[in-house]
Amino acid sequence: MPTSSADLLAAAYSDADRTIELRRQLHRHPEIGLDLPRTQATVLEAFAELPLEVTTGTTTSSVVGVLRGARPGPTYLLRGDMDALPVHEDSGLPFASEVPGAMHACGHDTHVAMLVGAARLLSGLREELAGQVVFMAQPGEEGFHGARYMLDEGLLEVVPEAPVSGAFALHVSSTMPSGTVNLRPGPVMAAADQWRMTLRGRGGHASEPHKAADPIPVAAEIVLALQAMVTRRVDVFDPAVVTVAHIEAGSTNNVIPDTAVLQGTIRTLSAERRADMVASVQRVATHVAAAHELELHWEHFEGYPVTRNDPAAAARVLETAAALLGPQASVLMPAPLMGAEDFSYVLQRVPGVMAWLGACPPGVDPATAPANHSNLVVFDEEPLPAGVALYAQMALQALAG
Repeated sequence: MPTSSADLLAAAYSDADRTIELRRQLHRHPEIGLDLPRTQATVLEAFAELPLEVTTGTTTSSVVGVLRGARPGPTYLLRGDMDALPVHEDSGLPFASEVPGAMHACGHDTHVAMLVGAARLLSGLREELAGQVVFMAQPGEEGFHGARYMLDEGLLEVVPEAPVSGAFALHVSSTMPSGTVNLRPGPVMAAADQWRMTLRGRGGHASEPHKAADPIPVAAEIVLALQAMVTRRVDVFDPAVVTVAHIEAGSTNNVIPDTAVLQGTIRTLSAERRADMVASVQRVATHVAAAHELELHWEHFEGYPVTRNDPAAAARVLETAAALLGPQASVLMPAPLMGAEDFSYVLQRVPGVMAWLGACPPGVDPATAPANHSNLVVFDEEPLPAGVALYAQMALQALAG
């Protein structure tokens, strides 16, 4: 079995057909949320062929596989998320989703395939391992807090004598050059909070607005006030993004409604900015409403925390990617992404890294490629074996001390 980086990469590519076939199988049958029975069964079938101690979740359809080396040592975790998105696929792929209204538009099918491929590679090296590798196949990343459920069920203590001491996850991106490994130390993805506000005024006839308390222009004023609040009050070096993504009011063209509903998100990169922005959005909206004698009902829904890479671990991943795939493949990201990830919950507990594997299709400009979550997104499958090898190499290094 392979021991050098070159041998490990060659072994991953020699197993590419199985990795890609598993990815396509999962892509055809996407499932959404925390309950993924078919996906779970597929992962269990793949793990059954390997010398793993396998457990399943009690509150979700998670799967955890533990590979025990021949000698005692630390425990390292590799994560692959399994869930899809409520998107109707229009990619035109021959293995496109067969489930109406569901699509692996964020590439989680590739993550599972790479995780299983790494489990196969590392299982062949079992006699050389000093420690344990935990393979975390999680549901519910897309807004359902799946990682938190797994942590609550004891994910990090699945090997009681040697709790998990480090973790690594890969995420594909259709807008990054194929085969590149992209990451940065510190904040790499944002915290994401959702909010909903309901303006309550007084309805009336459209011809007599002075007899009503119209919530629609007040809603418009709140939108503008929020944008001014961000640009005038937020330090650009501790940024925030506030987006009003949904406004709903009224039922016809000649009736002033009595309510208007606004919904949106807050994205931040620090706990301090996060708390400040939640309070600021509520404060600005409440006072704008009060200025027009309208009431405002505020609801805040806490999302994922900041995804923060451990600096030392990030440096190791960049070095490993360069050694494994070539220096051109190791990319230090200049800035975080303002999307959110529930791997953040794992990284709050143990040092580790979330990295991005570029998978822009051949002949497509990454700058204009349909992005993750698009109904048109396509991921290049060629770098998946490289992802398998990187997963395996990170575990080997962690267990080698």
